Amino acid sequence: MVSNTIQFIYNNQICSIENPDPNKTVLDYVRNDLKKNGTKEGCAEGGCGACTVVLGELKNSKLVYKSINSCISFLPSVNGKHLILVEDLMSKKNELHPIQEAMVKFHGSQCGFCTPGFIMSLFAMYKNFKKFDDEIIEETLSGNLCRCTGYRPIIDAAKSLNKKKDNDHFKKDQTKIINLLKKINNNEVEIFHKNKKYFSPKSLNNLKKIIKKNPHSYFLSGGTDLSLGVTKLRGEIKSIISLNSVKELKFVKKNKNYIEVGAGVSLYDFQNIIKSYYLDFYNILKRYGSVQIRNVGTVSGNIATASPIGDTLPLLLSLDAVIKIQTKNTLKIIPLDQFFISYRKTKLKKGDFVYSVKIPINKKNFFKAYKISKRFDDDISTVCASFNLLIKNNKIVKAKIAYGGMSEIPKRATSIEKILDNSIFSKELFLKAQNLIKDDFSPIDDMRASKNYRIEIAKNLLMKFFYEISKKKNIRINQ
Repeated sequence: MVSNTIQFIYNNQICSIENPDPNKTVLDYVRNDLKKNGTKEGCAEGGCGACTVVLGELKNSKLVYKSINSCISFLPSVNGKHLILVEDLMSKKNELHPIQEAMVKFHGSQCGFCTPGFIMSLFAMYKNFKKFDDEIIEETLSGNLCRCTGYRPIIDAAKSLNKKKDNDHFKKDQTKIINLLKKINNNEVEIFHKNKKYFSPKSLNNLKKIIKKNPHSYFLSGGTDLSLGVTKLRGEIKSIISLNSVKELKFVKKNKNYIEVGAGVSLYDFQNIIKSYYLDFYNILKRYGSVQIRNVGTVSGNIATASPIGDTLPLLLSLDAVIKIQTKNTLKIIPLDQFFISYRKTKLKKGDFVYSVKIPINKKNFFKAYKISKRFDDDISTVCASFNLLIKNNKIVKAKIAYGGMSEIPKRATSIEKILDNSIFSKELFLKAQNLIKDDFSPIDDMRASKNYRIEIAKNLLMKFFYEISKKKNIRINQ
């Protein structure tokens, strides 16, 4: 069955919207249609967190709460979910939620513009974790910016929640919400609004049929990049095909040789999977945007957008990852280092999409990754570097090195790899390799850094890797 209506839970009721505008953001719907003005627009690009709302969804018959940036989330993305706004936190008896009480008690708000976003991020944390240590709190708040208070009182408020039992009205209404979510029709969605179309198939077979009829559509996964065409460029996206509901794309396959991650797996879920294999990959992912971004963004989406500063890309390149591309007729497998052609151009043809990424597991290798940015959290890379070396008896058997932010595409440092391969692991060798950075890369000057700065950083990160391996300890400021 196919429906032209999205359904979601709001205020403990099933809400239905027939043929909504596929380009309307959740933020616009909340402020203009629901007339709820607590949620604010700060940046319109998912960078400040002022617009944060929470979506509840069923996972294995349990409620999971996810904070998202409503400014870059299209309205159809709430289909089948429970929409929660800052106005909803107060009880029916007009009692403040424990999070609101904590923010008041610890003076966590000044001008108040960013406060609703902080509260909603803390709400998701409050519902998803039983205890809140420094790491969880810092990660939770990494996507929320405040220009007034600094963060100490907000962090103090978050820590105080450890003394609060989760017994809010959402907890009391949990069974009711679960039953309502189960009542929502589970149909595939096809929306036709004026000159715009939106498709949300639930099976790979139906996805292929839709692509065949609508080959010039844009694929939507997290939408953290695609949506900017509407929110920042003020354009229109005529036809969107969402991959979010396709069950066959929500998979992770693991064995002793590799991990394969489907296109429907969020970056947040992926970070907790990759942690046990490559800790530095996990650490870089925790700095990838924010929790709000990683709740919706995907690894495959990061690959397909082909940004030269996409944080996962140099890491995947150094790990010798391969991708599966779903074409019209077949699944095509290619090495990731053959996928990028030029700036934002790849080997994807019209109607093709990244089906999955396959990451080799090499536990004997030394893997390190570093991100340099102006701000530690929630910022775009100036340079991102990744090193993957197999070393035996102090000899480098094989080196895989990649950089982001150094070229129009994320790229392997082939000249450096060549000099390192089959060489003795030594300081002299790495000092010599530093001089080959310019052979592999010719970065540009832009608002984030000059060409010379990027080259010096790339050299320094190469030596940082050497010192961390030779001294057998991390040399990190934030760890």
